[in-house]
Amino acid sequence: MYGLKTEAAFDSAHFLADYYGKCENLHGHRWRVVVYLGQSDLQTEGTMRDMVLDFGVFKRAVRELAEELDHTFLVEEGTLKPATVEALEEEGFSLTILPFRTTAENLARYFAERLTEQDLPVSQVDMYETPNNCAIYRP
Repeated sequence: MYGLKTEAAFDSAHFLADYYGKCENLHGHRWRVVVYLGQSDLQTEGTMRDMVLDFGVFKRAVRELAEELDHTFLVEEGTLKPATVEALEEEGFSLTILPFRTTAENLARYFAERLTEQDLPVSQVDMYETPNNCAIYRP
């Protein structure tokens, strides 16, 4: 098995609806995402011959996805009143409405799915919400 690894980081705020603890309040993280690719064989043709994937292509895909979430307020769809969302947007806040609870576990899966849609052979995503704690998703 061959593999590659790269990482990126982004800053965003979120809260966990229906959670009874500190994380039910709006707070932010310096998220660090580590993405692993894996495949049993190397490419056999073209400029990526004898590679899993060109590192430039891999790094760009991960960093572009991180950039989409950077300095945004990650909101689980349906957890804020429409008037609240509208008021935040009118004030110029950048919101990213997501169809899932914004846990590290779900964000790891989100990265894996979005990168897999780009034909990257994702084998694992680690999503750190603190320097010492991460969620792992393996497709």
